[in-house]
Parts: sequence; C-alpha cells; structure tokens
Amino acid sequence: MKKLDQLILKNFIGPFILTFCIAQFVLVMQFLWKYIDDLVGKGLSNGVLLELLLYASARLVPMALPLAVLLASIMTLGALGENYELTAIKSSGVSLLRFMRALTLTAIGIGVFAFVFSNYMLPKANLKYGALLYDIRHQKPTVAIKPGIFFKDIENFYIKAESKDDETNTLFNITVYDHSSGRGNDHVIIAEKGVMIQDEEALSLTMRLENGRQYREVEPKDAKENNHELVYTQFKTWEKRFDLSDFQLSRTDENFFKDLKQMLNLNQLLSEMDTLNNDKVKLGESFASYIVPYYNIRKYEKDSATVKTPVDYSDTGLLASLAAFDLTSRVQVVERAMNKARNIKNYADVSAKQIHYKNREITEHMIEVYRKFTLSVACVVLYFIGAPLGSIIRKGGLGWPLFYSVLFFMLYHVTSIIGEKLAENDVLSAFSGMWLSTFLLLPLGILLTVKASADSRFFAIDYYRNNLRRFFGKSFTSLSVSR
Repeated sequence: MKKLDQLILKNFIGPFILTFCIAQFVLVMQFLWKYIDDLVGKGLSNGVLLELLLYASARLVPMALPLAVLLASIMTLGALGENYELTAIKSSGVSLLRFMRALTLTAIGIGVFAFVFSNYMLPKANLKYGALLYDIRHQKPTVAIKPGIFFKDIENFYIKAESKDDETNTLFNITVYDHSSGRGNDHVIIAEKGVMIQDEEALSLTMRLENGRQYREVEPKDAKENNHELVYTQFKTWEKRFDLSDFQLSRTDENFFKDLKQMLNLNQLLSEMDTLNNDKVKLGESFASYIVPYYNIRKYEKDSATVKTPVDYSDTGLLASLAAFDLTSRVQVVERAMNKARNIKNYADVSAKQIHYKNREITEHMIEVYRKFTLSVACVVLYFIGAPLGSIIRKGGLGWPLFYSVLFFMLYHVTSIIGEKLAENDVLSAFSGMWLSTFLLLPLGILLTVKASADSRFFAIDYYRNNLRRFFGKSFTSLSVSR
C-alpha cells in the first residue's frame, strides 16, 4: 500500500469510528426515550437492561453505518482540502479518483460487511430483541406503593396509604379492599400503619399491619336470604402473604417469534416466498375446481323425461329453454341459478381476499430481501456523495460536514421510508419502493464526483460568499460614483 493510500485511510478511520459511536449513542438514547414507560418500575436487573441495549444497538446499525460513512468521508476529504493537502496532491498529477481509490475499496468493504451483518447477525438480534422486549412489556411492575394512590397490581387487592416514611418504608393510614371473594367490597381493612416486606428470592410479599380493624360481610347460608351479616374485628397485628411469581421476568421461547420475516435470513426469506407462491397457486386452483361444475347444465327434468341437449347461453336461448317448463319449474330454476350465483360470488370474494393477503405477505418478504441489499449499496452511494462533497466544500471538523451529512442522510432516510410505505401499500413494486432512495441519490453522487474531479466550487460556501461580495461591492461603487 502506498503512502498516499495510508494517509487517506489514517485520516478516515478515526472520524468513521467516532461518528459511528456518536450515531449509535444518539439512536440508543432515542430508543430509551421511546420505551422508557415499558422499562421503568419493572425492577429489571442490570444484566437484562444491558442485554436489551445490546440487541437494540445491533438493530440500529443499519441506520448508524451509512451516516457514519457519509460524515466520515466528508470530514476526511474536507480536512485535507482545508489544509491544502488535497490541492498539493492534485498539483502533483494525482487525480481525485486515484486519490479516492483506497477509500472506495474501504467503502465497498463496509458495504460487504453490512450485507453479511444484515443477513446473518441482524435476524438473530431481531429475534432476541423482540422476545426480550415482549417479556418486559408483559411483566408486571414491582410493588411500589405511592401515597394517596391505589396500588392495583396485586390481583383482587386494592391498597392505599395516605403517607409514607421513605427511610423506614413504613406506611400510615392504610386502607385495603379485598375482592378475593368475588362479591365486591365485602372485606375492608383499615390500619394506622404497616410495612410491606418483599422477599425477592421466595417471590413473595408480606403485608404486616398494626392497630387496625376490618369489616367483612358474611354470605348467608340460604341463598334466598338478602340479609348479610357484618363482622367487625379489631387487631393489633395482621399479616397477609402474597405470591409475586407474576412479577418475575419470565422468558418466552424464542421459537415463538422465529418465523417472523424480520427474523429470517436471505435463504429463509426466499424459501418462505416459494411457499407463499405455492399457496397462492393452490388457492387459484381450488377456486377454479369449485366453479367449474356451475358452468355445465347437465339435465332438465320435464314430465319425468331427462333432456341432455346442449344449452344455448344467449338471452334468446335461455328464454327458450325456460319456456319449455311450467311456471313452478321456472321459479325453481331461477332460484337455483340465483343461489349458485351467490355461492360463486361469496367463494370468489373469500378467495380474492386470501390471494390478496398472500400477495401482501409476498410483498413484505420481498421488502425484507431488498432491505439486506439496500443497506450495503447505501454505504457505497453515500460515500460517493460524501467524499466528492468534502473535496468541494473543503471544510473539516464537525461544522459544515455535520450539516451536509445530516441533510443528505435525512434525504436518504425519508425517501427510504416513503418508498417502503408505497411498496407496502402496493403503490409501487417492492423493487421500486426499496430502491427509491438509491435511484435518487446515485445520480447526485455521480454529479458530485464529476464536479469534484473538475475542481468545481458547486457547494463551496466561500465561492458564493465572494461572488455576492463582488456583486454588491460593484453596486455600491457605481452608486457612490453617480452621486
């Protein structure tokens, strides 16, 4: 490897790693903000949270990787242009494309890694992430009683405390409604104070109350009686033990989610699409076999004689055929024909919905197939936007490079989402929808590469600023001379 290639790679690797880590951090913070309500109050261990963040980070690589390639390439070429190193290299007879050769091969290598990651690692990360997030969402929150608010997460019990001492974890003025009998508020407990002792190893909760009283309605022995006996008791100490097994995080079998399209690699997606296509063909064949008998009128009965003559399906022929019957037989023939027509219509509607559903599934699987390739191509396309753009603007650091990278990445991301939604709604084909952003950005990358090779100042802010100063300067000069 020549020193020129080593120079540009050395200047690229650092910004690439830095921008990738920053992008990952920002996206993970966005994930936490989105799912904060599902995580807070569940008593999750640090290991579970780290595992969830690890899987979430893996799922966010397809967004962070193209952004890192774009921003790093702008920063690298921009810094070299700002320090006049790029000008010196060009003056020595080295073209821009030759100078970008090492970065181009690196971008292609990143694209290959992106495909391997999307095809093998991302489905597993999606599987584990989906299963773990499902378990967390369905886990009950830990026992945390807040003053003045009823705690309802223990089945058949409603507990409220007017105040709480956080240092001793003591509750005051406690009211407990016991609905375990299934007859409503027939058991009420009131106590001056109490404590909640939670045993995480035994998965149990002990509620110990002091200086209280309880009211219980006793159901009469005779169901016909409407009078209920009220039992009132006072106590100095009262304890109740609750089972907290529902509050523990239970892990769902991952095989429950493994057939989802996001959890499949390329070979599995193609195999699933073959199965869906075969199912669609079978639906069409089933519909054809169902309606074929309705196209043949095999016999008419008249005066106990069987008529097997071919039927003329024209209006005149059908009327002539009906004229051979009496009025009662005509009514029966028309009713039978209407019933058969209704049956065919109902079966056709059901078959059309089933075929439409199969087509929708095939489209969704095609979207996932193309997604594995669009990430790889996006890394290369955004590189061919960022590298020429950096040589044009000739600005390093995180100022203008960050502005341009966010601008073009938003264009890429928004067009990707629009294309995917249009494909899902059958407005565009799966191919056109998933490659929409590439079709839009690839010509822009070619244009910028051509402009950068010709030393164009297409995106250089100083170029437009100097031109504006010259224009207004001449205007001001002519205005002062005329005066």
